[in-house]
Amino acid sequence: MYTTINETGQLNNYATEPNMYLASYPAPEQQRRYLLQGGLATLLISALTLTALAVS
Repeated sequence: MYTTINETGQLNNYATEPNMYLASYPAPEQQRRYLLQGGLATLLISALTLTALAVS
C-alpha cells in the first residue's frame, strides 16, 4: 500500500493498482453460449412481464 503524509500530518493511503491487460475476443463457442443466455433471459423477462400484466 502506498502512503503519503501531507503538511498537516494526515496519512493518505492509496491502494495498489492491478496490472492492466487487453481482453481477448470470445471464441465462437462462447459467442453461442452468450446468445443462448441472452435468449433465455429475454424469454424469462417476457414471461414475467406477461404474468404480471395478466394478474393485474
